[in-house]
Order: sequence, then structure tokens, then C-alpha cells
Amino acid sequence: MATATPRSLGDTDAPHMTPVLPSEDVRTVLINRIAWGAVAAGVVLSLVTQLLLNMLGIGIGAATLGPIGSPDNPDATSFSIGAAIWWTVAGIIAAYVGGHTAGRLSGRPKEATAAWHGLTAWAVTTLVVFWLLTTAIGGIIGGTLGALGNVAGGLGQTAAQVAGPALAGQADPFSRIEEQIRASSGSDPEAVRAAAVASVRAVLTGDPAQVQEARERAAQAFARAQNISIDEARAQVNQYEAQYRQAVEQAKQTAAQAAEAARKAASQGAIFGFVALVLGALAAWFGGRTGAVAPTITDADLAVTERG
Repeated sequence: MATATPRSLGDTDAPHMTPVLPSEDVRTVLINRIAWGAVAAGVVLSLVTQLLLNMLGIGIGAATLGPIGSPDNPDATSFSIGAAIWWTVAGIIAAYVGGHTAGRLSGRPKEATAAWHGLTAWAVTTLVVFWLLTTAIGGIIGGTLGALGNVAGGLGQTAAQVAGPALAGQADPFSRIEEQIRASSGSDPEAVRAAAVASVRAVLTGDPAQVQEARERAAQAFARAQNISIDEARAQVNQYEAQYRQAVEQAKQTAAQAAEAARKAASQGAIFGFVALVLGALAAWFGGRTGAVAPTITDADLAVTERG
């Protein structure tokens, strides 16, 4: 048996009433339904905001750089840290703007629903950014925005030019020894110098089981090439061998240090990126909450006037 209501008793001006619970009311469904148009608008505003802030950061960063080699220029580590901080702050601001836009344009008067719109806009923006970075569009953007990187990279060109020969020597430890052998051979024929180089190479990089025989051949080659005694030649071969072993050990240590530095950089970069994304998600969530619209309630007197 239906419950009697003022309207069912003949009062046509009485409001409609329903036995359906608020949790089952279609109004609850409508208030909590996602508005993809609002999410798309939030994504667009977030991307544009981040682009503008990054361009501003590039302009400020380029303005702080002096001529190449200037002592006032920041080092690479400081420059990278500053760029990372700026990128993070720009991402947080852009996430808040996008979240607030999505929450406001969703038209939802419920703060939680507006916050979910902001968080969804942040998630879509993050996916779009990562997609752009892995496509040709990202390459174009990276090339355009890479001007600052080229300027900053110029700061290290002088050091790279100075360190180049040393690094080349570490890449091939025998190259420097070969130069010393050819220089010490003086005006001897090329064939004699080449034989001396080949003999020493066999000592340093040949079969370990035949090292002693290779040492003797190298000593004889040096004795002929430089017109020295066999004992002096053997001492010179031993000196080159010790020099080669030391260079190889230094190269191994350099490679190990570079690998450790790369591991630390990858770990720190991943953790830093995670923290930056989490902060962006929180900013988008609270931005969406602040964007929730205030519910509009029709004044009772106006409603009576309209019916009259």
C-alpha cells in the first residue's frame, strides 16, 4: 500500500516525493558522473600552462648564462638541479590549473566528484606528456627547446677538448705505448718500427701461455731497432708492460666509476620523477576540490511568483 503524501491527497502544489533512497536516486548518479569535456579542457589548460612555464624557465636560465668559460656560469650539476626543480614546480602549478579547470567545468557541486575530475585530468595529461616524449612530435619540441641545452653544453666544450686525448688514451691503453715505441725508434725504417710495435703488442695482448717467448722476441726487436743491448731492451719491454697493466687498471676503475655514477643518476632520477608526479597528483586533486561549483537553489519566493 502506497504511503499517502500531500500531493496524493489533492495538493497539486506540494512537491513530488518518492520512496527511493538518496543512494538510489538518479540525481546521485548525475552528480557523480564524469564529464569528459571538462577533463579535456583541464588537460588542455594544464599542457598550455606547463609549456608557458617551461618557456619562461628557459628564458630565465639562458639569461643567467654568460660567455663560454665565464667563471660566473653555474656548473653542470647546479644547472641540472635548478632545471629539475623548475620543471617540478611548473608541473605542480600546471596540474593545479588543470585540476581546477576540470572541477569547475564539470559543474558538479560535490567537492569529491570535482576532485576526481581534477585527478583524471592530471592522469590524462601525464599520459599525453609521456606519449609526446616518445614520438616525433616530442623530438621536434625537444629540438626547439634544446637551444638552452646547446648553450649550457658549450660551457663544457673546453674541458671536453682538454680531456679528449686523455680519454682516448684510456679507451686504447696500447696507443700511447705505440707512440712511444715509434718515437724512440728514431729514423729507423718503418718495417723495423712496425716489427717492434707488433712484438710488444704480442707481449701485452697475446696468448698468456706464450708471453715469455713474446717478451724475448720484443727485446730482440728493440735491440735491433734502437741499437741497444739485449738487457736494456728487456728492461724497456718490462717497463712498457708495467705501463700497459697500469693503464688497463685505470681504465677499469674509470669504467666502474662511470657505471656507478650512471646507476645513481638513474635511481635518483626515478625517485625524483616519482615524487614530482605524486605532488602533481595532489595538486590536481586539491585543484579539483577548489573548482567545485556552489549548488544553486531557487528561492522559494521566486518559485511562488513564477507559479502565480
